[in-house]
Amino acid sequence: MSGWGCPHELHGQCQRVPGRACDPGMKGCILFGRFTFSTEAKNRPPKPPRRVPGTPAVRPSGGKP
Repeated sequence: MSGWGCPHELHGQCQRVPGRACDPGMKGCILFGRFTFSTEAKNRPPKPPRRVPGTPAVRPSGGKP
């Protein structure tokens, strides 16, 4: 098992997000969105699929055109 220390942690407090305890992966942390964490709340939501130019837009079924 290995560990690491955050360079922005000082006495358990985050120096990048003032007034917050250091919690690697929280929003505002330099690690946010760069890595996948076991806690889903720390992960950035996936981007929606991009529409390719020139393809028709897909409409939800069941409605009138």
